[in-house]
This record gives sequence, structure tokens and C-alpha cells, in this order.
Amino acid sequence: MTATTTTKSNPLIELTVTLIIPSLILMKLSDPQDLGAVNALLVALAFPLAWGARALLRERKLNLFAALGVVSIFLTGGIGLLQLDNQWLAVKEAAIPGLIGLAVAVSAYTRYPLVKVLLYSPAIMDVERVQRALAERGTQAMFDARLKTATWMLAGSFLFSSVMNYFLATWIVTSPSGSPAFNEELGRLTLLSYPMIALPSMLIMGVALYYLARSIKALAGLNLTDTLKGHT
Repeated sequence: MTATTTTKSNPLIELTVTLIIPSLILMKLSDPQDLGAVNALLVALAFPLAWGARALLRERKLNLFAALGVVSIFLTGGIGLLQLDNQWLAVKEAAIPGLIGLAVAVSAYTRYPLVKVLLYSPAIMDVERVQRALAERGTQAMFDARLKTATWMLAGSFLFSSVMNYFLATWIVTSPSGSPAFNEELGRLTLLSYPMIALPSMLIMGVALYYLARSIKALAGLNLTDTLKGHT
């Protein structure tokens, strides 16, 4: 049990398997004298795909974002193997985070904002304790309004990622799909997407979490450390 938890929560291993290794394969082994463009693309895609399947088998439930990741992998592979126009790669890179951001934004006007899945979740926080404190203070309506604001912050992080994905894809990947140069550019795109897209998006999500923590403190009288799951 301990080994499973450690593997799932080790970001260095996940980053290596799903990002670094595939990028190096695409950039270094796509020449005809090595694996070749098609084989290098297939091998590179196999790593994140196998990692996602492994996580699915271990958790024994379908995660929406993991499923979107697998769809993204298949679309990337399809664009390269079918030698489609590069514009489709840029559209694909922008579409997935864009659709997630749109879903998060729309959820702000429903009874179930997605911030409750991503941040204000029973898997992360002692939501029942917070709700009791809000009921005692009569501040539930004010907190719901702040949840909507936090939801918009999350939507902004995904929409930012969508715009940056499209910009990077059109800027970096210019060679014909299916060629060794295309694979090398795809590898560079994958590597650059982390510092230029993922980290700023994580920063925006961090701001949303900080805003949520401040709201819980002000309206429920609880510190974030008091509400985290497993806190004693």
C-alpha cells in the first residue's frame, strides 16, 4: 500500500516518464538511421499512454483529466502518423485546455462549480467542517459567491494555457508532420510547454487556492491547515 501511494504522488517520476523521456526520444531518435520518424513517435507516445493506463488500473476509476490526456496523446499521434497539416496540431493543443476552461467557467453558474472538484474537494479538505462553521456564522451565501470567483480564477488558468499552447505550437512546429524535423519540434514543444505554460497555470491555481483559504479564514474562522484532509 505504501509503495502504491509513493509512486502515485511522486511528481519527479511522472514528469520523467510523461515529459522528459518522450521529448528526448522525439528529438534524438527521429532520424532515419535511428528509429525513424514514425517509430520514434510511436515509442514516445507509448510512455505517457502506458503511464496513464497504469494509473487507471491502480486507481480503478476513470479520471476526467487523465482521460483527456489520453485523448490528447492519440490525437497527437494521429496528426503525426497521418501527416496532417500542422494547423491541426495547434488547434488540438489549444482545444483541450480551452474546453476544460470553458467547462469550469460554465460550472460557476450551476449548483456544482468545478472548483469543488479541483480545490474545495472532500479529497483535499474537510469540507463538512467548513460547511458547519459557515452555517453557524450564517456566511454560506457569501462563501458561495467567493467560490464562484475562485471558479473563474481556475477557468482563467486553463484559458491562459489554451492561448499559450496555440502560440507555442504555431511558433515551434513548422515542419511537415510525419518528418524527423516534425518530431524534433514536437519534442521541443513538449519540453517548453512545462515552464512556459504549466508553471504559470499552476501559479494562477495557487492564487485561487490562496483566495479560497482567505475566504475560509474570513467566513468560517478556520485556517487552511485546520481544514486540510488528514490534519489532526
